[in-house]
Amino acid sequence: MVEERILLGEISINAKYSLEDKPVILLLHFSGGNLHMWDGVLPQLVQDYSILAPDLRGHGRSDKPETGYHIDEMAEDMYQLLRHLQVDKCHVVGSSMGAQVAVSLAAAHPELVASLVCEGALNNEFGEYGIFDGTAEAVEQRKVQLRAELEEWKEPYFDSVESYVAQQRAELTAEGLWNEYFCAFYTHSLEQHPDGKYIYCYPNRVRIEYIVKYWELSFEHYYQTIQCPVLFLPSEAEWNDERVRSSLNAFAELLDSYEIARIPDSLHAYVWMQLPLQAGQAVRDFLDKQF
Repeated sequence: MVEERILLGEISINAKYSLEDKPVILLLHFSGGNLHMWDGVLPQLVQDYSILAPDLRGHGRSDKPETGYHIDEMAEDMYQLLRHLQVDKCHVVGSSMGAQVAVSLAAAHPELVASLVCEGALNNEFGEYGIFDGTAEAVEQRKVQLRAELEEWKEPYFDSVESYVAQQRAELTAEGLWNEYFCAFYTHSLEQHPDGKYIYCYPNRVRIEYIVKYWELSFEHYYQTIQCPVLFLPSEAEWNDERVRSSLNAFAELLDSYEIARIPDSLHAYVWMQLPLQAGQAVRDFLDKQF
C-alpha cells in the first residue's frame, strides 16, 4: 500500500491506499483516531477490495487547520479525495465520528456511495433522538457545562512515544484488551512538539469544534436522503441502552435497506482493534450481499 499526503486545495490529507481493479472501501476512523486503527481489519479486505484509509482533517498526519470540523466539511474533504484518486463509487465503513462523516458523504453524494457500515451515528446528542432528555433550558445549561469541561482539559505532554504506549499498554492489559493492533494505533497517536516533547495528533481545539458542532446534528435529516444499503454495528453498551436502540430503530426506518449486526462484547470505536476478526467478518458478510 502507498501512504502519502495528498494536497486537496488548501489542505493536505494523509492517506494509505491500494487502488486496483476491485471495488473500493473507504475507511473512516473515530474522533481522536488515525488510519492505523484499521490495521487488524485490512488483511481480511485487501484480497477482494481496493482500500482507501485516510487520516481525517485535524487527525494523524493530516493538516490541522484552525477550523472546518463540522462533519459536512470533513465529508467534503473525502469527496475531494475520492475525486483526486478518480474513485467514482465506493463502500464506506465509518467508526463513531467516521460513521457520521460517512452518513454526511452518502447523503450529499448518493451517486458515490454504494453502501455504508455505520459503527456510530446511531443517535443524536440532544433532541427527539438524543440521549440527553430535558427541557430546552436544561439542554442549554448542559451544553454550557460540557463546553466548560472541554475548555478546561489540559493537553498532556509525553517524554517519548514509548512511554506513552507503555502507559496505554498497562491500562488496557488490566482490562484484558491489549493486543498488537492497539499498539500500532497508539504508536501513531502522537506527534513531536517543537520543545521535543510529544503531544496528541488530535489537538483540543479540534476536539472542541467537532464536539460543539456535533451537538447540533440531527442524523434523521441525513438518513432520510440516503439511498444505499446500511449496516448498523451497535456496540454491546449501545444495544443495551434503550434510548440509543430506540433512535437507531427510528433512523433505520427511514432507509430502504438496512441490517443491524451485533458483535458480542464489542466496545464502541475500539471494536476494530479489540475484535478485528469479528468486525472485519461483519463487514465482509454485509458487502458480499451487495454483489
